[in-house]
Amino acid sequence: MAYKSLLCVLTDTDFSDAPLAQGMALAGSQDAHLDVLTLGVDRSQNGYFYAGADAMMMQEMLNRARSEAQSIEKNCKKVLSASDLRWACDSGVAQIADLGRHVAQRARFADLVILPKPYGPKHGTELEPTIEAALFEGQAPVLMVPDIPAPVTTPKTICIGWNESAEALVATRAALPFLKTAEAVHVVVIDPPVHGLNRSDPGGLLSQFLSRHGVNVEVDVLSKTQPRVSDVLLRHANDKSADMIVMGAYGHSRFREAILGGATRNMLEQATMPVFMAH
Repeated sequence: MAYKSLLCVLTDTDFSDAPLAQGMALAGSQDAHLDVLTLGVDRSQNGYFYAGADAMMMQEMLNRARSEAQSIEKNCKKVLSASDLRWACDSGVAQIADLGRHVAQRARFADLVILPKPYGPKHGTELEPTIEAALFEGQAPVLMVPDIPAPVTTPKTICIGWNESAEALVATRAALPFLKTAEAVHVVVIDPPVHGLNRSDPGGLLSQFLSRHGVNVEVDVLSKTQPRVSDVLLRHANDKSADMIVMGAYGHSRFREAILGGATRNMLEQATMPVFMAH
């Protein structure tokens, strides 16, 4: 298995370089086709006509979004044209309330969607629903790349956040092309249940599954020494000098994580390395 169809969705010129560079690097190493969707997002409205807005004002917002999309597209084509990759670049405009439909339409036919970090200073409000649309409606794995680090093609050390959930298993299966080429894969189990079916061998069945695929795997059982599971996982990944984290996304509802926080949201906020996610 390999990733043969890659998708980058770019909505902001300030945060396009990292995901585009990552997509190009993977397209080269995986002999894959890279599709880039540049979207101008009308962030000023929620898809409904609101009091005080007239047709001219709404048209102006759409024109601004179209101009942004064309600017991102121009920059992408300039970079991609200098490569020998197989690629395509399309442009479009979407209101933020309708953004998910456009992203999901493309994501469901991609092996992997590469997106920028959704949280941080000056990060647009459209970045979070873009990731959610790819994961939920698009049913595609997502590789979130931070703003600064260099592209990763064959990560040497990978940490898997393992809690026996369906989301974590889907993410692990989808990440097999990375896991099989890694020098070391750590299955990280944090505070396993003392009365669970696998209490005597937490992570054992997963490590057996991975080892049969030729993955060099070991299990790390940790205590929850910090208030958030994501903090423990991220600290362990840093201790192991991991190049990538693999984890299930949104084990709780998106609404709950948006209001109360959760492992997915906290990881997306704090991660300094690429995070591979699936739902």
